[in-house]
Formats: sequence, C-alpha cells, structure tokens
Amino acid sequence: MKGYGGRILFVDLTRGTSRVQSLDEGTARTLLGGNGLAARLLLDHVPALIDAYDPANAVVFAVGPVTDTTVPGNSRACVASKSPLTGLFFDSTFGGRWPATMKRTGFDALVITGQAPTPVYLKVTESGLEVKPAAGLWGQTTRDTVHAIQAVEGDATDVMAIGPAGERLVRFACAATYWKNREGVAGRGGIGAVLGAKRVKAVVVAGTRKTEVADAALLKALLEEKRDPLKTGTAALSKYGTSFLVKPINTLGGLGAYNLRQETFAEAGMISGEEMHAHHHDRDTTCLKCPVACGKQYEIRDGELQGIKAKMPEYETIFAFGSMLGNAHAGSLAKANDLCDLLGLDTISMGVTLAFVAEALERGWLTQAEVGLPFGWGDWRGMLRLVEMTAAREGFGDRLAEGAWRLAESMGTEATRAVYAVKRLELPAHSARALKGMSIGYATATRGGSHHDTRPTPQYAQGYDRRGTGGKPEFAVRSQHFTAVDDSLVLCRFTSERGFGLFVDEPYARMVRAVTGWDMTVEELERVGERVINLERLFNVREGARRKDDVLPWRVMNEPIPDGPSAGMYCPPEELSMMIDRYYGLRGWDDDGVPTRARLAALGI
Repeated sequence: MKGYGGRILFVDLTRGTSRVQSLDEGTARTLLGGNGLAARLLLDHVPALIDAYDPANAVVFAVGPVTDTTVPGNSRACVASKSPLTGLFFDSTFGGRWPATMKRTGFDALVITGQAPTPVYLKVTESGLEVKPAAGLWGQTTRDTVHAIQAVEGDATDVMAIGPAGERLVRFACAATYWKNREGVAGRGGIGAVLGAKRVKAVVVAGTRKTEVADAALLKALLEEKRDPLKTGTAALSKYGTSFLVKPINTLGGLGAYNLRQETFAEAGMISGEEMHAHHHDRDTTCLKCPVACGKQYEIRDGELQGIKAKMPEYETIFAFGSMLGNAHAGSLAKANDLCDLLGLDTISMGVTLAFVAEALERGWLTQAEVGLPFGWGDWRGMLRLVEMTAAREGFGDRLAEGAWRLAESMGTEATRAVYAVKRLELPAHSARALKGMSIGYATATRGGSHHDTRPTPQYAQGYDRRGTGGKPEFAVRSQHFTAVDDSLVLCRFTSERGFGLFVDEPYARMVRAVTGWDMTVEELERVGERVINLERLFNVREGARRKDDVLPWRVMNEPIPDGPSAGMYCPPEELSMMIDRYYGLRGWDDDGVPTRARLAALGI
C-alpha cells in the first residue's frame, strides 16, 4: 500500500500500555488518512457524552498519503479530539517538519487515551512507543520544551508540545512544534488542553522510514504542470505571508472591527502586511521542503517593544488582536502572537474573547474592578497582560480561559448577543455577513466558527456573487468536501488551493493515483470528502448537536453592517433557515440535521 506506513499505534496512558493495529487498504482508500482517519477513530473509540477532559477522550495524530512526498506543502499532519471549547468533533492541521518525521515512523495514526499518573512525554519511533517522565518540563513554554527534549533526544527528533495554558486546561489551548524557527501550531479547539488533562507535555517523533509512491513519473508530470500556477498563485504569500489580506478585505468591507460593530478599520493600513513587511521583516521561514516560504520572522525596530524578534502574526491574528480590538499598534500584534505560541493559546479565540470584553466593559456588563486592570479599545498593554493572565488562569484570566461564549453566558442573555462565535468557537477574519457563502458555511461547519470547513478563498474572486444566497448551499457542500479531502491527504491549504484547485477535481485524483496506485476517480474522491463530513456530523449528532446549533452569531443575523462597501449586509434568520433547508436536502440529512440511514448506507458508513 504505497503512501502509507500501514500501522496505527494505540496508547492507553492509564494502563501504561500500547498496541499496534494494521491499517487495511479498504479503510485507507475510503478515508485517505489525516482528517478522515481521525474522524473514524474518534467515532469508534470515544464514548458518547463524556467530558472532553475525561481520560476516555482520545487525541488522534494522523498523517496522510501525500505526507513526506514531493508534493509542495506535504509536511502537514492532523490532530483531532473532542473539543473542550465546543464539546464536539474537532481537528486541526499543522506544519513544520514534525508531520514528515511522524510519517517516517511508519505509523499513519497515533491514538492517545487515558491519563498518565504524572506528567510525561511520548516518544514514537519505528519500533513503537516509549513513555518518558516530563515533570521537570511542566510549566515550561512550548519552545523551551521542544528545545529541552531535543537536547536529550537529538536534533533529528521532532517535538509537539503544550504550554502552561494546556496544563491549566484553558479551553482554547494549542500545541506547537518548532523547526529552524518555523512554528507548526495546532491552534484551534483546545486540543492542547485535552493533552494537558492527560498529563502529556509533548509528543516526540523520530523515524527514517522512506515514503514510497506508486508512480513517480505521473507525480512528477503533475507537479511540473502545476509549477507555474503555484508560483503565480502564491507570490503574495511568499512575499508577505497571509498578512497581505488585510488591505483587500478591509477595502471589500469585510474586516471585522470593534467586536464586529464595524467591518472596516480606519487604521488597517498600519497593520497591513505591506506596512509590517517594510518596517519589521527580518527573514522568511518555511515548512519542510515547501517552495512558498509563507512564514516570516519579524524584528521590532522601534518603540516600547524594540528588540523583540518574533514570528509574523497571520492575517487571522492581526484581525483578532488588531481590528477587533481597535488596535493599530503593529509591534503589539507580533508580541501577542509570540506570547500565545509560547504559552500555548489559540490567537483567534484569545483576541475575539478580548474584543467581547472590551465591549462588555463599555456596556457595563463588566467592571474594571472585575477585570483587575484598565482595559478597553486599542489598549495593547492591557491586551498583553490579559493574555498572560489567561494562560495562568490568574484573576480574571480564569474566566477568559473559558472562552467568549461561556464568559458571556455568566453575564446573561444580552451579553451572549455580542459574542462572535458559532458552536462556541470564536469566528475568524472572513466575514459571516459580507460573504454569503461563509454565512451558510460557518452555520453548518462541523467545528463551528472555522474558515477551514467552508473556504472563503473562492468568494474573494473577481466576479463572484458574495451578496446573494443563490447556489451558496451547493458551494458550502462542495467546499466542505474539498477541505475534508485536503485535510485527509494531508495537504497545506495554500499550496493546494493555489496550485491544484479550489474544489475536488482531476488534479487531486491524479495526485492520489500517482501516490497510491489506486485508480481513483474524481467522483470517488468527492465521496471520500462527503464520507468524512458525515462521520464528523455523526459524532456531533451523538453529542446532541441538531439544527438548533447550526446558527450564526446574533449580531450577524440581526445587525446589518453599518457602513463601508458592504453596508447593509447580514444574514437574517429566515434567510439562513432557507439555506439550511437546501443544504440538508443536498446532504441527505433530515429536517433536524441528522444524516439519514439511506445516505449513510450509500457512503458505506
């Protein structure tokens, strides 16, 4: 079975045991790997309705058939679990070198259950598992943990670590890996906190097994054909990283500001990719063997934060800590981003939660005394302190650590109307009001407020009708199939979308044929995407999710964008309901959003 190690490693931390199970070809072909394999494993091995911090919850790390091949953007892995933030299925993908190294262990997936009696790190090699003590690492930042373990295990190993936020069960804690100053962060959904609950400080991988492909000539021909489109399509990413999006999306009228009370930010230019590149760019960084080099290292050269060297904040982070907070201090965005990575916090959830706090203070739902320090719009010093307090669950940080939705619930119904979240997951920077495809996309997303279920990219294209509802449920279905396939292969979203296409199409089928040798058609690959989405939905239905949960933030459904190029746009409840009826019909789900037996049978589930 080309493109696969053919093995799954199961770890029970409570018993201190591990076992190896073979991955059969039928399972691999119907799910590919990554996201698909993780969805199946979680559905099979996590008991229904348990708390996310229960030892019986599982964390699954999985790679796919294109991991560690010559496909650009191949060094990516998927990690999945039941989320402590949403209580539903959640998966996150990350890059760096760690994914390729995991593939070289010969394990396609690692399934972690149970709870260790004391802090540990897990080392996975070609011969299996070693559990090692990590009490001395507890309390360390993600980067210090990675470097400390590599000092013991060697530079050829790769380490994925949680920070203090994960140890303290912050509901949106993340995990991070570092390679040549390029960070891979599994950012969203709080999977770092699930690892913390299991007392797993880090997962270490080391292997030398070679990944073989079925038809190297076919793969080479495909990559040659896509070389120029990929180079052209990623030019802005190569120069600026994702921060280049700030100006065009602000110009479109879709850059959320002041906790979404506006969708334009007057000072967007000051935190744009172009401006930050001109003043702070130090050098480019890249994941293993990727030609795009979308990562940037910054150095703050002036002001109060002068001398700080840190990773470039991604577009989503600029939105969350910048425009959403009315903050145009570029240096503070780099500092906040660095703090979150080191402490192990999701930047989107952190920033959007703080934006809610700024509005809550303004409206009198919260007092400065409760927060414990002065804070408000544009207060970047208070912002940085609150990030630290959240990771430590110190003072008001203990309430911030629960996420925006739970924080608002503690203040009453009116406060929840100001929260920008779906299924308790704070929304990212692609407007749920200004992009109608994202309206239906966010509402129906497995993960909730994630732009990696339904994709915004096609909706920014010239000539795309972003204002009308026509065809948007169909768009959401196709886009969700694409992201499920992409995350099962596992491929970088940037190289895949800009090099191979925005939807499941012939280039992806050729890619699978070249790597695995299977005679995979576009139709069969599309069904893989549909199968994965239905597995995720089954997990969520089992946890109680129904149509009532497929909703948008109150502000998105009730307050039109007040001004700017997208003025007047929103998604009223009756419009969303109409789109959901159509979406459920296309999916073969009943009126309450539950997959029908007939559709599941047709998908072999």
